[in-house]
Amino acid sequence: MKALTFSSFGGPEVLEYMEVPKPEIKTNEVLVENKAIGLNFADIYRRKGNYHLKGQPPFIAGYEGAGIVVESNSDKYKVGDRIAYTDVPFANAEYIVVPEDHVIPISEKVDYSLAASVLLQGLTAHYLANDSYAVSEGETVLIHAASGGVGQILSQICKSKGAKVIGLTRSEKKLQTILEIKADHALQLDDDWVNKVKEITDGKGVDVVYDSVGATIMDSFEVTKDTGTVVFYGMSGGDPVAIDPRMLMDTSKTLTGGDLWSYLVSHEERVTRANALFELIEKGVVKIKEPVTFKLSDGMKAHEYLEGGQSSSKVLLTP
Repeated sequence: MKALTFSSFGGPEVLEYMEVPKPEIKTNEVLVENKAIGLNFADIYRRKGNYHLKGQPPFIAGYEGAGIVVESNSDKYKVGDRIAYTDVPFANAEYIVVPEDHVIPISEKVDYSLAASVLLQGLTAHYLANDSYAVSEGETVLIHAASGGVGQILSQICKSKGAKVIGLTRSEKKLQTILEIKADHALQLDDDWVNKVKEITDGKGVDVVYDSVGATIMDSFEVTKDTGTVVFYGMSGGDPVAIDPRMLMDTSKTLTGGDLWSYLVSHEERVTRANALFELIEKGVVKIKEPVTFKLSDGMKAHEYLEGGQSSSKVLLTP
């Protein structure tokens, strides 16, 4: 089979589309012919060598996709079943082995491109708004990177719960994207954003901040009201500073962490949460922008496109 691989770490130029052995399934596994594969920044980090990789090169990145079962050693799933997955390695290939407990069945109403576009980012947004902090009607929410994949979905879920949403982005060009998803305010992450948030909230601060930037953690606390919460779930802007517990005590503020894999701990959790997400999309509560699609053989161009911040839509690879 063909796969998008890399044998050394570096820029997009290290990627190579090549023939590799077709994987073989074991008990309780299915072989899936990929129809759409989600490209994420984690794949860029793997290509650069920021993440530890097991095994020997050539390496195959990718953890998210959707397709059709073509071989099965599972009692739960049969050949012809339409499925998706979001935490299975080696996705950047024509075929992938998926353990049955990681399979997310998809109906005919959910096309492969949609499933590959929303699972990782959508399930992240879902647990952030429901588990890390249960957003309630009338609350004010601040979302970092609101123009990104997780940010767009998270903003819409929070709005559906009756919250007021303030969205932040580094790019002035993407302020309109935040407003298009019905956020109440769109702010640029500049030297004055903290004061602007205080003005919007009449100096009271927000109920919760969703911080995926990391380096902004103390500013996030500054715009959070006493008894409010900061949810830290990423560090796209660099590592956060150490937090003084005394500050938390003195202001009655809460710091909590977020990681999707803490919640996708069983087959039931994966399916239940994915179905809840698909239902929000079907009802129009969450709208997903049309993805930008590249052929798997053009993976180098796809990496360049995503890494260059050229799109506010999901980037997909198709074998």
